[in-house]
Parts: sequence; structure tokens; C-alpha cells
Amino acid sequence: MLNQKLQDIKDLVNSHIQGDIELNSAELTEHLKFLKKEDEEIYKAILNELDSESLGEAAVQMPNHMLKDVIALPDEKVADAIEELESDDATDLIQNIGDIDENRAKQIFDSLETDSKKEISRLINYDENEAGAYMQIEVFSCELNQTLGDVIQKFRMLKNSGELVRVFQLFVLDEHGILRYCVPLDDLLLFDPDEQISEIMKKHSAEYEPHFVQDSDDIMCVAQIVKDYDLSSVPVVNKAGVLLGRITTYDIHDFLEDSATEQIYHLAGVDDEAEDEETLFKAGKARALWLCVNLITAIISSVVISYFDESINKIVALAVLMPIVASMGGNTGTQALTVTVRRLAIGEINFAHAKATLLKELSIAAVNGAIFATLMGVIAHFWFNINNLGLVIAMSMMINLSLAGLFGALIPMGLKRLNIDPAVGSSVLLTTVTDVVGFFSFLGLATWILL
Repeated sequence: MLNQKLQDIKDLVNSHIQGDIELNSAELTEHLKFLKKEDEEIYKAILNELDSESLGEAAVQMPNHMLKDVIALPDEKVADAIEELESDDATDLIQNIGDIDENRAKQIFDSLETDSKKEISRLINYDENEAGAYMQIEVFSCELNQTLGDVIQKFRMLKNSGELVRVFQLFVLDEHGILRYCVPLDDLLLFDPDEQISEIMKKHSAEYEPHFVQDSDDIMCVAQIVKDYDLSSVPVVNKAGVLLGRITTYDIHDFLEDSATEQIYHLAGVDDEAEDEETLFKAGKARALWLCVNLITAIISSVVISYFDESINKIVALAVLMPIVASMGGNTGTQALTVTVRRLAIGEINFAHAKATLLKELSIAAVNGAIFATLMGVIAHFWFNINNLGLVIAMSMMINLSLAGLFGALIPMGLKRLNIDPAVGSSVLLTTVTDVVGFFSFLGLATWILL
């Protein structure tokens, strides 16, 4: 069965290479992943046969362990593949290659044409959280003094040559290159082809006022603008208003997907890059680092329990009930942590909202704590029929759940303040707090009140 599937995928990719069928970049990449896993020789042979456009589009989506095989190809072939990509994807690919081998990236970069070098050099200098790092330089634009017919002819030429893809808007510029208007492509059909763009805009200036961002704006702000105004693409300008490029909804989607994946992995103490690695050793090693940290925090919790071993020996019910206190605290803290990390990641809150955020999470946790503390207190009283045991666990749960809510918000905000990814390590730190506070409050109160 496996051999048949291998042959089917090999035939499918070969049909794509020969032009008999068309595979999109995602389909092609998935097929290449399967071939690499099942037959390295076939995989490398197909890489050599792929045309430049297919190779470039697949390479952008490849994890590093597959990209290593691409950059082992001749400089000219890799350079041709990069030049087939849009400017933002070409820049991403060069950066990904640089993460693997800086010298190889430099060799390939030197093999590019001058125009491609200039484009990549411009984009690569932006910080990773700036809008400029996500923009495409390729835009469909015109000047005010052109006629609509000339603009349409230009669009036809650019589309036929493959220089523009996924075009949604016409960006209208003045003689200095400053962005004045954004016109949806389908609206161009409404006007007289012989009329000048300037005359059309005089009649519809308010309708086509542009929503734009600056190249130095935070990418999260850009994502919010795209969402608020339901834009298919947003133009990027410099401080003077000169058009530099555009960011499409596809770019925003990719950014949000990558950010969400990274946040989820980090919350679990997993390295997102390591998970893409082919070998079990590399992925396992990355996970083991956080498991080691977790082991240390678990030992701290055990040390706390050991201080109350006499109390546990005298009242066995304490051993039965104390995991409940820690577990409820952990779940409460995780709720607050997840909400806070998400809101920080998408820019809904910042340090100006710190007091309100902490108060909100503390209040929610305290209310839930009061409800479930009362419920568990009643259950413990009738379960073990020990005087004041219900009171002890109720007080402990109230303390632990309240602090769990507080620290669930405080820890990620504190890490953010220190310029540390709030998802990295937050869950481990929170688990330590809820376990230590839960065990110490429950066993401490039990020792004080019951013994």
C-alpha cells in the first residue's frame, strides 16, 4: 500500500513538472514532504527537476530540514527560484536560508539580479514587527494625469507578464509619488476609459480616500486596520506619504497563523521550529528543556508537602483532598493566563490597562473561588465527617483560586514588560505558583485549625 502511494505521488509531481496538471504550492509542498520521508533519492531528484516558480513557492513553505536540500542545489537554480517570488516572499526565503547557513545565503544573494538585491535589501532592514517587513513592493499604481484607458492597458500588460498577482486596488499617486486615492479594480469599469484619473477622482474623492499604514507601524496595528475596515490590501507609505508597497490579507493571515502557532507552542513549552524538524532527537531535545524546568518546579512543590508530612499522617483525608486545591487553582490560572496572553498578542491590552486587567482577572477568579470553595467545603464535610475540614479546604481554595487569577494575568504582563515573549515560560511559572500556594495554604491551614 505504501509503495503504491509513493508511486502515485511521484507520478502526480512528475505530471506537474511536465505541465500536464497544476499543483498549487501547498499541495506540492505536502507531496515533497511525503517523498522526503519515504524516499530521499526520489525527493532530491524531483527537486532538481522542478521549474523555478514551483521550487520557489514550495521552498517558502518548507521547514528548515527540507530547505537544507533546496540550498544544496546550484546557486543559479536557487537564485532563479527566489527571483520568481514576490518581494516579501523572496525576502522571507533569504532570511530562512540565512537561519540555516549565513554563508550560503550570502552566496545565493550575490547570484541574484541587481533589482532583486535592492528589493530584498530594503525589506530585510525592517524589524520583524514592523509593517515594512511584511509588505510587497510590487503594486499597481498610476498618476493623476493618466487616462483610465492607459491604466487598464498597463494592468493588462503587467498581468500577462506575471509581474502582478492578486491585485485588488489601483493606487493613485501625485507627481511626487504620494498616495492620494485607492480605487477597487471593479470600480474602474464604471468610468469612461478616455477620462483622466484626476477628473474621475474630483468627482469621487471622498469615496476613494485611502486607509493606509506607515512602514514603521507595528504589524499588529496593521492587522487591526485590515480587520476594522475589511480591506483586501492596505498600502504602505513612508512618513512623507510616498507609496512604498502593500500588505494583503494573505500576508496578514500568514502572520496571525504563525503568531497563533508560536503562542500555543510556547504556552506548552514547545519549540515551534524544533517541531518541524525531521528527527525525533531534535524535537525531543527541545521539549526536554522545558520538562527539566517543570521537574524542578515539581520538586519545589514536593518540598512544601514534605514540611507537613506529620499532618498528612494524622489526617489521611488531607492527601486525598490536596490535589483538588492545586488542580482548581491551576485551571483558574490557565484561564486567566490564556486570555491575557492572547489579548497581549493581538494588542487589545498594554501596560496602560495593567491595573484594570489584573483587577478583572482577580475579581473573576475570586467569584468563582467563592462558589467552588463553598461547594467543595460542603462535599468535604459530608465525605469525611471531620470537624472544620470543609472550612479548611474552602479557605484554601478561595486563597489559591484568587491568587491564580491574579498571577495568571500578572506573569505574562510582567514578562512582556521585560521584553520576553509572554507565552514562553508563563505556564511553568504559573504552575509553580498555584501548586506551592495551593499545597501550602491547604496543609498550613489544616495544621493550624485541625491539629
